[in-house]
Amino acid sequence: MIGLDDGVPAPLGAHFDGRGVNFALFSEHATAVDLCLFEPHERHETRTIRLPCRTDDVWHGYLRGVLPGQLYGYRVHGPWDPAAGHRFNAAKLVLDPYAREISGRIHWHDSLYGHRRGLQRPDQIDRRDSALHMPKGVVTAPEVSDLALQPLRRPLSETVIYEAHVKALTEMHPDVPEAERGTYAALAHPAIIEHLWKLGVTALELLPIQAFADDRFLVERGLVNFWGYSPLNYFAPDPRYLGETGIPGLKAAIRELNAAGIETILDVVYNHTAEADHTGPTLSFRGIDNASYYKLNPEDPRREIDCTGCGNTFDVAHPRVLQLVLDSLRHWVTAYGVAGFRFDLASSLGRAPHDFSPRAAFFQAVAQDPVLARVKLIAEPWDIGMGGYQLGGYPRGWSEWNDQFRDSVRGFWRGDRGELPKLTQGLAGSREIFAPSGRSPLASINFAASHDGYTLADVVAYEEKHNAANGEENRDGHGHNVSRNYGVEGATEDPEILALRARQVRNMLATIFLAQGVPMLLMGDERGRTQGGNNNAYCQDNSTSWMDWAQDPDPDLGLFVANLTRLRREQPGLRRRSFLDGARLDPDEALRDVHWLAPTGSEMEPEDWADADRQAFGMQIGNDHEHGDRLLILVNGAEEGCAFQLSAAIGGPWRPIFDTASPTGAVSKAHPAYREAALVDLPARTILVLAAPNGAGTGGA
Repeated sequence: MIGLDDGVPAPLGAHFDGRGVNFALFSEHATAVDLCLFEPHERHETRTIRLPCRTDDVWHGYLRGVLPGQLYGYRVHGPWDPAAGHRFNAAKLVLDPYAREISGRIHWHDSLYGHRRGLQRPDQIDRRDSALHMPKGVVTAPEVSDLALQPLRRPLSETVIYEAHVKALTEMHPDVPEAERGTYAALAHPAIIEHLWKLGVTALELLPIQAFADDRFLVERGLVNFWGYSPLNYFAPDPRYLGETGIPGLKAAIRELNAAGIETILDVVYNHTAEADHTGPTLSFRGIDNASYYKLNPEDPRREIDCTGCGNTFDVAHPRVLQLVLDSLRHWVTAYGVAGFRFDLASSLGRAPHDFSPRAAFFQAVAQDPVLARVKLIAEPWDIGMGGYQLGGYPRGWSEWNDQFRDSVRGFWRGDRGELPKLTQGLAGSREIFAPSGRSPLASINFAASHDGYTLADVVAYEEKHNAANGEENRDGHGHNVSRNYGVEGATEDPEILALRARQVRNMLATIFLAQGVPMLLMGDERGRTQGGNNNAYCQDNSTSWMDWAQDPDPDLGLFVANLTRLRREQPGLRRRSFLDGARLDPDEALRDVHWLAPTGSEMEPEDWADADRQAFGMQIGNDHEHGDRLLILVNGAEEGCAFQLSAAIGGPWRPIFDTASPTGAVSKAHPAYREAALVDLPARTILVLAAPNGAGTGGA
């Protein structure tokens, strides 16, 4: 028998205590809130209950006799006054922002909009019921503590990130049972974990798995929002990947990844929601309290401020919205064992209220939070608003996607003039970018390809984007790709072009792993995965995006990556916690923490740095480590070979330990060492890494 009591205003959401459920919903501007209960397969609610109490703008009530599994939603009453930013419409069922599980998906229909679409008069209210077309929240049982789901605490200096998509990674793997493919459970399959483990991956970064919407314009084209950057709810895993095992399957996958020493990082999207701009649907936040959840234009509150390119900007400067974000993040850490987050368009989170500040309330709240301060925090350090590009502008405790590193790596290896200084800056940890904020090289997430843009195989195969399949006449996607096709656009059977492309992929991968900072690998780049030149495959839930496990156009490339990660593990000089700045280790000795060398063997002079055509150099590091070797990294990005003179000042003898001219990067153990002052013939477009024991033959001043 269901009975109604006042309940309590905290915690927000629907919480079962063994006897019933407390429902609590924040809305500052509402006048009343109705709780709607649904039975499976029923078209409309079976019971509507007016929440009896309002405490500090939280509407709440306690229902005795309600059990886990109950489907529910809300109808929120209040003013329909778009000119003042209010879009309450009780005809629209809205999803609880705190729902821990969601049943069903959006079925697009005009009744999902608070206003009448297609009328000349703007903002005319639409009073049609939307419940039939809306997903519902699900009351869940209380979380049970699971020590195996405690996040791993791997240091950033030991981290190798692998960016992947749940379905794209697992959908075509022949060893994964067909019923599990494309689901959370598939991430725990031994074949998937073994692949990551063999590569040397320590962190699996998943594209969004918080519940998201397939945008209507995509559905009408027969497409979906495959990447998931259209959030609907921040607490519930997206239902499309639940499979037969449901939420326990996701928790089991994270638990198994933990057991293999692989952290789980989630890509999260707190900058905007699926409700788009003022012409968009009423699905959750807009109908609950539009003026609280979104940044509105102060000169025209009927419109949202759009710093994201997606129609709206979530107003994390509002205390209750900030609370929701923090509660959500803690939930993923404590209930699922997530070890960190990558924040999409993170600059929007630091707009306080409109201009970015590293002292914004969000950053301060995370820094003092006992749960969140211990996890990995990675920013995509830009949005599209004014002053949104903030690479290097984030506070201590944060790392950032370093797009300048990406572009300098691509530019140098395709032969662009003047890229050598930028490349060496990245190799040294991007001190000029991150040191002013008091951070270390570990603030730099180094990559050459990500989900957003070309795969690495496409960087060396396409010079123009090929996005026609997205249905936007190839207008979508970035035009700045810093790529080269080496003579043929796309696929070719020319052995010389294929060999050159394979070498360039290896050079870019090696640059990522030899640089100071945290390396990131895009799913499939270890297998030559191509998207056919599509640099914006966000809506391609098909073989364009899926990992092809049957075909491997470059079978040695996976071992090449594994050898790179092993090299990084074995050499402390590649995993520094402080910046290289060229300082002498001892005033009386010649050795520095880094030597930048010209092919003549002498240290780079100002005229060498100013030479825009210079494409060969050496980087000697590791002199200040008690363990591991001293390293000499010789780089030749030119189209011709280079004779590199080893300097007596940096000592020797030097033994080759990694070579991008080798398909696997391996160097024969029989290869002789180079004596001091020897001449090294460095082939075109090659990186050769040499090592010498610390303390051996370091030369004099």
